[in-house]
Amino acid sequence: MLSPRKAVRSVPAYHPPLAGREGLRLDFNENTVGCSPRVLERLRSLTFEDLARYPEREPVEAKIAEFLSVAKEDLLLTNGVDEAIHLLCQTYLDPGNEAVIAVPTYSMYRIYMAAAGAQVIEVPADSDFQFPLDAVRARITSRTRMIAIANPNNPTGTFTAAEQLLEIARSAPDAAILVDEAYFEFCGQTMLPIRNQAPNIFVTRTFSKAYGLAGLRAGVLIGPADQMASIRRVCSPYNVNAAALAFLPVAIADQPYIDRYVTETLDSRNRLENALDARSVPYWPSQANFVLARIGPSKSAAQAFVEQMRRRGILVRDRSADCGCEGCVRFTVGPEQHATRLLTALEEVLEELSISQGASRS
Repeated sequence: MLSPRKAVRSVPAYHPPLAGREGLRLDFNENTVGCSPRVLERLRSLTFEDLARYPEREPVEAKIAEFLSVAKEDLLLTNGVDEAIHLLCQTYLDPGNEAVIAVPTYSMYRIYMAAAGAQVIEVPADSDFQFPLDAVRARITSRTRMIAIANPNNPTGTFTAAEQLLEIARSAPDAAILVDEAYFEFCGQTMLPIRNQAPNIFVTRTFSKAYGLAGLRAGVLIGPADQMASIRRVCSPYNVNAAALAFLPVAIADQPYIDRYVTETLDSRNRLENALDARSVPYWPSQANFVLARIGPSKSAAQAFVEQMRRRGILVRDRSADCGCEGCVRFTVGPEQHATRLLTALEEVLEELSISQGASRS
């Protein structure tokens, strides 16, 4: 009788709460105003022939490689960063291998690792969700073949110093080290200039966040040329669709638009953190386009808060199911007008639920 592999049967299902997302969407860390208008202009110029042909990835890869100041042989465009994670798992993980993540972090690392048959080692973050360098190093063994680190991390917004990432890479020379820089634009710090100091480091970037192209599913995987050649063997030659390939050169060319959006987002992040400070609501200083706050001591407190915000037309994300995040809610931030709406609703709901407890973040 036909049956999925054992590893697949044991993978937990991931169901993002996408249904019924009516209101200001501050729950998925998306760009809250959308892409550059130039991208929409390019959309209108697409022809029947553009969509009838198989997409050609390499010319656009060359442009993205030049933009990121990396060799084109080191770069692969992917169907979102999710595909990049999947490809790394398919390339480097065999059943019985070990893969390490520090939790809480992005859920899809664990899912793709487990689906490849690896034993996923979850290492709890240090206090204040700092990266647990010593604990991760202690879990590296001869079977460790992959370590994934979101930097800045999701859902906490915390950042791991480059020296710590290099130390992890050097401590696990037989493992692929993924440094996921999905939120790079909001922190401005990257491993790209020093990644070659360790030959097992891979860096990912996305166009889903600052660039406002989440619906196109476009990501970038960067690594050593010899390793990237192996990764391309398990990648479809047509993995990135024609529309995404048409839009990416236009999107990266309009850096003034990205700079304005990022500047406003950082200002909004400061406004939100100041508002939480004023009400003594515990939160973690963020290096991304979101802030994680502990609304109450339990999941029920977070759920009540999320529901009250939804009634005011603001969607935020309950993260209570994540390790160490019970009672926590994540707020995406965007430009000034969206921050004003968020802060108005936030103040009303905090007052209604009498949330101003000054409790510990831990």
